[in-house]
Formats: sequence, structure tokens, C-alpha cells
Amino acid sequence: MSSPELDVRYVANLARIDLSEAEVTQFQSQLGRVLEYVEQLSQVDVSHVEPTAHANEVFNVFRIDEPRPSLEKKAALANAPRQANGLIMVTKVVE
Repeated sequence: MSSPELDVRYVANLARIDLSEAEVTQFQSQLGRVLEYVEQLSQVDVSHVEPTAHANEVFNVFRIDEPRPSLEKKAALANAPRQANGLIMVTKVVE
């Protein structure tokens, strides 16, 4: 797809963005350059590159789920707007 074929106003409408005529012209040109760059990338020989889903190594960053000391019950209930029977009462959000 080349720059003149881009319907920037249509895409902006889908994204609910109101663009001026100057912005449409500006983005038409910028998106055209992006597409030209993508076309250049498609010409690169990647036959020797192993397919991958991520450019960087992916690993779990969560800490181990271990029990540890926390607030005492009295301190946890101190700022609760409503409480009953030692529990925090919350508004029902699911029918």
C-alpha cells in the first residue's frame, strides 16, 4: 500500500480522533514513509534467522508466593469504612 492509498481520515474516524486537514496531510506522509520502510524490511534475507516470538528472553518476574508476616487484623480493619464480625464489608458488584 502506498501513501496515496492510505485513508488517514477513515482510520482516524475508527480511532475516534478528530484531525485537521493539515494533520491528515502530515500523517499521510509519515505513514507513507513507514510503509516504505516496511517494504525495505521485506527485502532483507532472514533465511538464516531462527523464528522467534520475542526479541528478548522472556522469564517470570513474579516473586515466589510464600507466607510472610502481614498486618494484624485490628490494623487491617482500622480504616475499613464498614465492618462486621471482624470482616471488611464491601458493596456487591456482581449480580
